[in-house]
Amino acid sequence: MSRIFPPSSREPAQAAGGAAPALSQQLAEVAQALQAILAGQSGTQALAAVPQRLRPGVQALLFQVLRQLGRAQALRAELAPRTPPPRVNALLCTALALAWDESQAPYPPFTLVNQAVEAAKRGPAQRQAAFINACLRRFLRERDALVAKTDAQPQALWNHPQWWIARLQQDHPAHWQQILQANNRHAPMTLRVNRLQATPAQYQQLLAAQQMGATPVGESGLALAQPQPVQALPGFAQGQVSVQDAAAQMAAPLLLQGLDLTQPLRVLDACAAPGGKTAHLLEYAGASAGAGAPLQVTALEIDAERSGRIHETLARVGVKAQVVVADASRPDQWWQQASGGAQFDAILLDAPCTASGIVRRHPDVRWLRRDSDIAQLAAIQSRLLDTLWPLLRTGGRMLYCTCSVFKAEGDLQVKAFLARNTQARLLPSPGHLIPGNTAQTAAVPDNEPGDHDGFFYALLEKAP
Repeated sequence: MSRIFPPSSREPAQAAGGAAPALSQQLAEVAQALQAILAGQSGTQALAAVPQRLRPGVQALLFQVLRQLGRAQALRAELAPRTPPPRVNALLCTALALAWDESQAPYPPFTLVNQAVEAAKRGPAQRQAAFINACLRRFLRERDALVAKTDAQPQALWNHPQWWIARLQQDHPAHWQQILQANNRHAPMTLRVNRLQATPAQYQQLLAAQQMGATPVGESGLALAQPQPVQALPGFAQGQVSVQDAAAQMAAPLLLQGLDLTQPLRVLDACAAPGGKTAHLLEYAGASAGAGAPLQVTALEIDAERSGRIHETLARVGVKAQVVVADASRPDQWWQQASGGAQFDAILLDAPCTASGIVRRHPDVRWLRRDSDIAQLAAIQSRLLDTLWPLLRTGGRMLYCTCSVFKAEGDLQVKAFLARNTQARLLPSPGHLIPGNTAQTAAVPDNEPGDHDGFFYALLEKAP
């Protein structure tokens, strides 16, 4: 998903062609997208239905609404104890999420209320416009008292579902508040420099020449002081740089460090789309052992459409891999094609997960997930670990990772795997990375990732 950021002032976001769309029109689109998300549709799908000229402003407002939705739902329940129809509920929650905290409101609260009522009068909620008007006018009159009344509700205070808060309290008793706070902030825009083309210091100079500030993170990363459209990044089209979170950039070095990159190595990226980690594996190996380093990477992806993204990513950065469309859990369908039946020297398993570590980039995730999803995804992760492990040669390494902060998808998953696999040995690994925090682990003292997403890493070696 392309990254769109909210306007820095309270002026309306400019649409394509320079004309400012009416705020009422934007709020109507935000409410429609929110209604779709509350019905189970992803934010990406919901935004795809928004007219292109309105999408930047709508996405900015929608993301803010999603980050404040717990509070908005609590306020709506105070104003209208009986849940109104979905369209009315979405429009009320949209206005309340944007207006309840004046210090963060993109427009003055009375403007948001007026424009939300205008949106109701002109849209499908027309028959409920008077009801919406009454609720929001009462909110303006009693805002402080209503907000204070909802402060006692954890979902309103932290803007996450109650089950999510409870699980974090159980999994991370010392850091659960820090995780929730980080989830409600904007994520930084972090770049990965293609070290086959430039060093991070050289690219930092290119950015400086364009008046773009950046701070080094990790081995190949730069965190931008201000987000930029990718088209504005020097050399982006030529593959000099990619957008990738600092935590995700740790995968390639963790897997490949300690392997002899001057020798032919077969590497499997088991869940590869959209190809960022596949590209980084090849960039890292090439920069470490020379452009001719014999790293043979198989990028596996179950979805044919998403596999196209891998091809695009690799072509842009100028590296090559074997891309195979197949189910990683069914090696009988692809192993012979991928490696001629030979075992891999290294396997990267970036397993399907709840995405609970990247909520600040995808604020819809917290409202789409259910507590029961964790057990279902953990079962898939367990099956993938058990299925791919026999494909790894003795002495080889598997890097298991998820963009999750839930221990069932990380620490507990790996402990269970080690208990049933006596050949597996856990090497020094970062474990769970807390979003927004700087990893402080003995395993990667020189790989300072800065401000990063929530992630989990476990490096496993296959002992004789």
